[in-house]
Amino acid sequence: MLRLFTTNRIRKVMEIEGDWDFQPIHSEEEIPHEYSYRLPVPGCWEMHPEFRTYRGKGVYRRKLDIEDASSLRFQFKGVSHTAKILFDGLEIGSHYNAYTPFNTRVIHDVKPGRHELVVFVDNSFNEQSKLHFANDYYTYGGIIRPVGVEKLSPVYIERIQFTSHFRDGIWGGDVVVYVTNSGATEEKVIVRGSLTETRLELGEIRVNAGSTVPVKGTIICPDVQPWSTAEPHLYLLETQLFVNGSPLPSDDLVERVGFRTVTTKNGKIQVNDEDIILKGFNRHEDHPLVGAAFPYALLVQDMEIMIEAGSNSVRTSHYPNDERFLDLCDERGILVWEENHARGFQLDHMMSPGCQEQCLTCNEEMVQSHYNHPSIIIWGILNECASHTPEGRELYKEQLAQIRGLDSSRPLTYATHHREKDLCFDLVDIVSFNLYPQWYTNEDPSVLSDQARRWADEGGGFGKPMIMSEFGGDGYYGLRDSSRVRGTEERHADILERNLAAYTQKPYISGMYIWQFCDCRVVEDTGWLLSRAGTQNSKGIVDKYRRPKLAFDVVKKYFK
Repeated sequence: MLRLFTTNRIRKVMEIEGDWDFQPIHSEEEIPHEYSYRLPVPGCWEMHPEFRTYRGKGVYRRKLDIEDASSLRFQFKGVSHTAKILFDGLEIGSHYNAYTPFNTRVIHDVKPGRHELVVFVDNSFNEQSKLHFANDYYTYGGIIRPVGVEKLSPVYIERIQFTSHFRDGIWGGDVVVYVTNSGATEEKVIVRGSLTETRLELGEIRVNAGSTVPVKGTIICPDVQPWSTAEPHLYLLETQLFVNGSPLPSDDLVERVGFRTVTTKNGKIQVNDEDIILKGFNRHEDHPLVGAAFPYALLVQDMEIMIEAGSNSVRTSHYPNDERFLDLCDERGILVWEENHARGFQLDHMMSPGCQEQCLTCNEEMVQSHYNHPSIIIWGILNECASHTPEGRELYKEQLAQIRGLDSSRPLTYATHHREKDLCFDLVDIVSFNLYPQWYTNEDPSVLSDQARRWADEGGGFGKPMIMSEFGGDGYYGLRDSSRVRGTEERHADILERNLAAYTQKPYISGMYIWQFCDCRVVEDTGWLLSRAGTQNSKGIVDKYRRPKLAFDVVKKYFK
């Protein structure tokens, strides 16, 4: 399942899931002569008994039967974390970063018959991998998200970008349709569309060979209902492409959109001009039965448990999420802080060759791929990186400017743990703090949040909304003791009780995200952060199997 709705009515798209041939490799380039394993796609190779801790390279193979002459393009929603794609032995694409989708180039004039798709995958940590390295969550290996193959015309719709607006009491939207010409000659095309009962005529354009052209228009929809947490109304924006005067469309693309606005006025966050308080969780895509390759049923289970706890929001810590989960957030009215894949970079890491470039690529892929989700109300970057240094500030500044250029409709933030030393509060719309009173420190949460407000005000964030973006403590499922010592479920519940009691009483706090929703696997390495017992971060209000801890009812009391 690529999405939770039909994205094409004309273009043929086929999902490629099920068992693929697989072979671990140690050399870099050669396609294996034999494949000894069959692994599911989507899936993580760590779920196989022989690869539970495997970090390295592997090759996937799938035979495809093509019935008629076609031009093909492959969609990959996520490969962890480096991919190289071959079709009939020829390289057609490559990609870095597990958590952003990508397409291969179009392969023209594929003949009928049996063909071979090969994917080289590498989840090893090395000098070229700046976003994936030993960290406080686990980088799985494999084709972890869905794969599809499209039959494309030479000229096709690349993507759609929809920005809703509310003017003079009427909802409307700005639409940009990106048209790509993968052929060898210039083509004349017309783009048409519809949203509810309203037609959209974007006119005629010429698209040079090998280029992508944006076609812009505005649509007014007086009869639509706004998207909100209480009533998440969604609508299909359908577009068609007509080439060289043909009366029949040759390609189409459908997006699902909602009408809502997001603002940050008077020190608060507003959706549709109503002040909101974000109450939610930091969530990792991790489950002991599937790794990071979530089937639909487990995505829904996570969603329903968070809603049961009273949550109205989720932070995608610390990477762009599976788009089907974002589709669920659209449908359930869950507000999303989505952030790029960058966590815990020291300054030397941020300044090392390739790091900023990989971050910028991730930002672009994240925003362009997920732009149309009404549930996403905040873009975040660079969790707990070097925002307290002048050199780091310049890198934050570049990335934030990049995202503003890609999307000016959503506020921006980042989560800091540098307290009064942070230098970047003036660069964002919302200031956000990762603080762990009662766990890593003995500070009082009420006093500490007041201090954080003062740090923000004095450091360039005066008058901006404030979010407590991480707080919590370890609680090991089943470890219960009347002593309430550290690590017990009782102590865990006490910590969240004190934090939530303080933050829900502070009028300047616009959001709170508990660390974390569920226990998750971490990379095993040296140092206190990467030597957690059982390679588990155990701060979830549910354990890794989603069994609720005592803290669950505490959270429910405050969030409900």
